[in-house]
Amino acid sequence: MLRLKHFKPLQQHTFRINYAPMGIIKTALFGYLLCAASMAWALEPDETTTSAADPVTTTLQTRHAAGVADTLNYALNLIGINYKYGGSQPSSGFDCSGFVSHVFRQVAGLSLPHNALAISHQGKQISVNELQPGDLVFFNTLRRSFSHVGIYVGNNRFVHAPSSGGGVEVVSMQDKYWVKRFNGARRILTLQLPAGLTSE
Repeated sequence: MLRLKHFKPLQQHTFRINYAPMGIIKTALFGYLLCAASMAWALEPDETTTSAADPVTTTLQTRHAAGVADTLNYALNLIGINYKYGGSQPSSGFDCSGFVSHVFRQVAGLSLPHNALAISHQGKQISVNELQPGDLVFFNTLRRSFSHVGIYVGNNRFVHAPSSGGGVEVVSMQDKYWVKRFNGARRILTLQLPAGLTSE
């Protein structure tokens, strides 16, 4: 099907042919070229919707990045709040999964289980090399896999509610303690594009 953006300039040329003092041969030649060009454009593979949707995709990516930033800012503002087993509110304190579920509920409107192992089944599994701020990182701290969870903040660091050492804090994943106990990572905050759009 001939696309409109190609058809408009051809219409203008046709209009000039009808009124210009051209000979029959020139008119026939131009008509042939016009027809050939139209067929060539019609046979062109359609451009992907990505180029047409770039402004939309860019806007969505910007909003996604802003949402991740809001999540991290909220989480970091909770630094220092005391640990409390079973806690899920700033007023009472947090355990690790209570902290994570509270942050994602308040900022992203997501309801995550109040259990690190259950949270480890949410979202998309990613490798440590794919980690981005806002992803979740899991550790074995109770002699069982996925018994601790925190929020990755970038630069090999994560924020979490530890069961010892005070309250919510940021620590390095490169510390020997965490390196030996790392279980994996999940991505909960994902960019959702409308149907027909694809992210690069």
